Amino acid sequence: MKIALMDSGIGLLAAAAAVRRLRPDADLVVSSDPDGMPWGPRTPADLTERALAVARAAAAHRPDALIVACNTASVHALDTLRAELEPAIPVIGTVPAIKPAAAAGGRVAIWATPATTGSTYQRGLIRDFAAGARVTEVPCPGLADAVEAADDAAVTAAVAAAAALTPADVTDVVLGCTHYELVDGAIRAALAARTRGTELVYHGSAEPVAVQALRRLGLRPEPELPRTGSLTVLRSGRVGTLPAAALAYAEGRLLAGQGAPVG
Repeated sequence: MKIALMDSGIGLLAAAAAVRRLRPDADLVVSSDPDGMPWGPRTPADLTERALAVARAAAAHRPDALIVACNTASVHALDTLRAELEPAIPVIGTVPAIKPAAAAGGRVAIWATPATTGSTYQRGLIRDFAAGARVTEVPCPGLADAVEAADDAAVTAAVAAAAALTPADVTDVVLGCTHYELVDGAIRAALAARTRGTELVYHGSAEPVAVQALRRLGLRPEPELPRTGSLTVLRSGRVGTLPAAALAYAEGRLLAGQGAPVG
């Protein structure tokens, strides 16, 4: 079994690590776009072109499924990717976990990039799945870039700014960008101070999307299997190594522990 994951940068680490934990026997192909990142400021047409190139590079390695481990690419390019690759390669998109977060009808904060916050796409998800909850959209300028660079000071500053915009009575937090799951510890700490230690429920997409990919292949999680899966790293279509910044995160270290080269 081989599963590919794509993103502009290292945001895909969270979903890749989730696949590795759930199926240690899976061969992984992680395809990113350091030459073209960040994707967020690009026009939808330009972003789709970049995403197609990254997906085609992954598809050349004949994966059994492709995870689009990027919220922005899932919004703008998912239909195009599916039109080109399916049915030969199932394509699984990443959707912010707004529906499960709103299920209890509490106070929900959705942390997302400025481009996603207030977008027609996100507002549609809120309308369709969060009608019974009080929802606050929290823009997080600079956070994804800080995570990508593994810049602790910039992460701390961006998290603090977003925490200040988060209502103190929040019950559920949606991490609406795949990069944010890499620093969920910093986010939890900042919000614990903001909400005076109230136990919050966090909703990410990494594990759900990994489970969905396995489901599409008719497989189930088997985390007890031997860790025999390989890792192929593609950077703007070129076979390469994990960026050094990946090792700043537990997810990157997990993947590197499988013998992946790091540059």
